[in-house]
Amino acid sequence: MAVSAFQSLPGFRDFLPRDFAVRQYLHETWRATARRHGFVEYETPLLEDTGLYLKKSGGELSTQLFRFSDQGGRDITLRPEVTASLARLAADNQRDFPKPLKWFEIGQCFRYEKPQKGRGREFFQFNVDILGEDSAAADAELLAVAIDTMRAFGFEKSDYQVRVSDRQAWADFAKNRGLNEEQLATFLQIVDKLERDKTDVLHEKLGALGLTLDEVKEFIANPDNASTTYRDLLANLTARGLGEFIRWDLSIVRGLAYYTGLVFEVFDARASMRAVAGGGRYDTLVSTISDGKVSLPATGFAMGDYVIRNLIEETPHTLMQMEVWLQRNQAGCDVYVAIDQEEKRNEALRLVTDLRTAGLSVDYPMTAMKFNKQLQRSDQAGARFALVVGQDYPTLKLKMLASRAETTVSAEGIVEEMINRIHRPDGPLLA
Repeated sequence: MAVSAFQSLPGFRDFLPRDFAVRQYLHETWRATARRHGFVEYETPLLEDTGLYLKKSGGELSTQLFRFSDQGGRDITLRPEVTASLARLAADNQRDFPKPLKWFEIGQCFRYEKPQKGRGREFFQFNVDILGEDSAAADAELLAVAIDTMRAFGFEKSDYQVRVSDRQAWADFAKNRGLNEEQLATFLQIVDKLERDKTDVLHEKLGALGLTLDEVKEFIANPDNASTTYRDLLANLTARGLGEFIRWDLSIVRGLAYYTGLVFEVFDARASMRAVAGGGRYDTLVSTISDGKVSLPATGFAMGDYVIRNLIEETPHTLMQMEVWLQRNQAGCDVYVAIDQEEKRNEALRLVTDLRTAGLSVDYPMTAMKFNKQLQRSDQAGARFALVVGQDYPTLKLKMLASRAETTVSAEGIVEEMINRIHRPDGPLLA
């Protein structure tokens, strides 16, 4: 039960130390994966001109904005996603960089929607994009990043699936049936909810466009409708040894209006939650944002922290991998300096400073307390070693807290001694 009169707002999160450590695990895994594939990191502001998002997509997204006027009377919004900011940034600066641009950002986003499993009103998103390359090789590179990200978290092939579609295939389908651009947008929204809407609802929506559910399902089921671009993508990924991760699935459309070509989503194998990641080609967005002044083909995807964390925690082997990382990285300190004789506090403080100056994480009791209590504190801090300063100083006791083994060491050379032990933790404790 909350004690404070104030609580975090609905859909917003506090990050207690473990939650923050999990967040760091996600971010570090994302960052390392993107860099392995040659992507460089950038960052854009949390606040943008509201017009940027209205111009980008409109529709449902425009109803989910955290939108307000600032003190200068500007209509501004907490960003609901990052792609529009990237398009703005690329349009303004693309001349300064060789193409293609391979950029990624890990940023916080905000959407006013109903909080539920896998969805909050604030979230962190991993965005990976390639701009300035229109071939299927760019789409394949992004899918390789997405697959490698899942593998970096410890997921096996049987844990998830990557479903790929092509918006252009649906555009051709609609054109052959006489649908105009406005009707195509409506149709794509229907297809996007094909697996969620009830059959009678689908019949009604499709009937209004002169279509039947059977012909739509028949189109989806026919593998001959796979586009040439998809075949190029599959050949590229097969050459990498990643083709087996991909499945052609025309029911994947993505609802946002700016997608122009291949689209994909990553789902858990049971499809028990929202998509883990999703994206696609958006070749016209930079031109739209820049009022036609700059045209850059682009493709990208995003992965949010809510769903991937849920999936990690619901999959035993990925949860175990995360727990190992947390045990290794969440510790409050490497060394806890315990003071067995209060008269030696000054000597202990000097040790603390010397060890910290050398780059080690060190904690100690700021006020006098019983020795056993200090050892409890060292465990609570997650320390790997306890260094005991007592009456025999400059001789110190060194305890390995996991095994409770101990030895004696000299205060002289203790910095080098501890660096060696911490960076070679599997070495013997006892000389």
